[in-house]
Formats: sequence, C-alpha cells, structure tokens
Amino acid sequence: MIYFDNSATTIPYPEALHTFQEVASKIYGNPSSLHSLGANASRILEASRKQIAQLLNCQEQEIFFTSGGTESDNWALKGTAFEKQAYGKHIIVSDIEHPAVKESAKWLASQGFEITYAPVTPQGFVDLDQLENLIRKDTILISVMAVNNEIGSIQPITAISDLLADKPGITFHVDAVQAIGKLPLESFMTSRVDLASFSGHKFHTVRGVGILYKKMGKRLAPLLHGGGQESNQRSTTENVAAIASMAKALRLTREKEVVSLNRMSKMRDLLYQALAGYEDVTVFSGQEAFAPNILTFGVKGVRGEVLVHAFENHDIFISTTSACSSKAGKPAGTLIAMGLPAKDAQTAVRISLDDDNNMEEIEQFLTIFNQIYQKTQKVR
Repeated sequence: MIYFDNSATTIPYPEALHTFQEVASKIYGNPSSLHSLGANASRILEASRKQIAQLLNCQEQEIFFTSGGTESDNWALKGTAFEKQAYGKHIIVSDIEHPAVKESAKWLASQGFEITYAPVTPQGFVDLDQLENLIRKDTILISVMAVNNEIGSIQPITAISDLLADKPGITFHVDAVQAIGKLPLESFMTSRVDLASFSGHKFHTVRGVGILYKKMGKRLAPLLHGGGQESNQRSTTENVAAIASMAKALRLTREKEVVSLNRMSKMRDLLYQALAGYEDVTVFSGQEAFAPNILTFGVKGVRGEVLVHAFENHDIFISTTSACSSKAGKPAGTLIAMGLPAKDAQTAVRISLDDDNNMEEIEQFLTIFNQIYQKTQKVR
C-alpha cells in the first residue's frame, strides 16, 4: 500500500499509540476529581500542556485542548465574534479557508455579523493589497490559514502580521492545522497571531483531539458551558490519554522537522517535474511558496474521483482535495476562488506526503500514473 493522503489524516506514530494505551489503561481518573486518581490524571494533563507549550514556543496558560481543528476554528471565530461584538461586527476571512472557518463565518452572518471574504491571487495566495483595503474601523477579526489544505499554498502570515501591527483591536486567527511539521514554526506563529488552531491527527496522533492557542490577555466567549474545565473556557472532561498522545506526537514531529521538510521537498519536486511533463496534465500547485508535502493536479477531461478510484485499484491512496468536502462531490473551492473554471476544478486530485513516504513510492506512483494516463486517452 502507498498512502499519499496525509493531509486528510496521518498514520499515528507507534510511540503515540503506546502513550495513549498506557494512559487510558493506567491513568483513568477524571482530572477534575479530588482523589489521588484524579490528581494523577491532572498531573498528566498539565505535563502534556507544558510540553506542548514549550514545543509551540508559548506559555502553558495559552494552550487549550479541544476535539480537533474544526472545534478550534469554530471557537476562534464564534468566541471572538460574541466576545467583541460591542466593538464591531465586521469579520474578514480569506476566500480559500477550510469549511470549518467558512461555515462558521456563514453562520455568524445569520446572527447579524458582516462577513467579507478576502480574495486570492490566481496562484492561490491572499491578496495583501485587497485585504488591507477591506479593513474597517469596525473590523474585529481576521482569519487566514497558514497552509491551504487543497493546493498547499503558504499564506503570507508574516506580511499580514506586519499589516496588523498597528491594529491591536483586530484579533488575528490562523488555522495552522496543515502547518505543523510542514513549515518552520516562526513562519506562522508570529508574535502578532492571537489565536491558532491545531489538530492532532494531522501530526500522527489519534483523532478527536486538538489545540487552540490563545494569546495571553485575549478573551473568547466559551462555546461549551458546564463543569468549568480548561480555565472555564471549554467545559467537558478532558481526554487525557489523547492529549498525552498528542504531546508525544508533537514532540516527535518537531524533533525531525528539518530532516522531514527536506525529504518531502525532494519527493514533491520529483512528482512536480514528472507530472508537469504530460501534455494533458495541469499542476495546480506551484513551486514557490508552497508546502513541501502537497501537490494538486488534474488530467484534462477526467473527474478527480475517477482518478482516485483508479489509483485505489493499485493500492495507492490519494484524495480529491479537501477530505471534508470530497464526499460531497464539489469542485475544489480554492481553485474556484483562484478563478479556474469548474470543469477544470473538478479534475483536481491531491497528493499529500509525509516523512513516512519514500522515493520508491514516488517512482511506483509515477509508473502507475503513466498507465492510467494512457488509458484515459479517449476521454482526453
């Protein structure tokens, strides 16, 4: 099997699974309980928070545990909107955000907030000049992802941070779900970023656990009320085993980050050069300022899902861009926002690599692709 769908979810590290099993079976107390079993669970919880904070270069009090990237994005947008509505109701999100952000923004519009979508260039990057022109006195929040999940374009987080340097009243949220282990931390966790979302299963731990980074001093209205966990910000009993597993996975990911980035870049370059050489192949992902693990392309006249299943017949697993939208059969929203016709966007498929992949898999993929390409000649 060749697994090239790592942007959808990654294979958990054995070490992370071991940590999960050990904590789940031995540290089973509720961390809010007063007895010793609860105290043991609380110690594991806080030790995990401390380790994650160190790995993200922030303070322990700035780390809040969630169920994943979708909850973190929802909380960032809705929590900010309702906390700051007295100061304004204008929110800007980029036109290529993940559905967790765009659908949250859409819901907020139904609650009386005004949403503006920042356009992107034909290459898939937020247009800084247009973004600046959209900012108003009543703008309370700007949300831009670090790495686009559909084509891998790296958004100009540092430049946006500079743009907002003299606008402290605007909360800046970054969806960093696709960034961990794929970009240097300083490129998307700038000092101007107020909120950042992370999802554990994107960096080799179990599903159902994530992080919201909230800068000290920033206020968010809670989405969940109840027992007052997570400093009264997110009420529900913490999933201590998953959180400990996530801390282990994050440490392993960051330890080998430099080597991994180099390996993935070389694999992606080989794929790019080979696929770009086919007459009826369009490579939607560029070469400059793109994540080292994502390459999106299409074969003229062939719908993306047809290619996905053709590769699956050879035990090779790729995706039709966003996993969260693929079953809906919609064309890649990022490509539409970039100005591509729907018929071209519907051909898009995404290869997403990880450190576990190797050059032999790349060569095998290209061999199988050539076979599939020849079989599509009549369609093309």
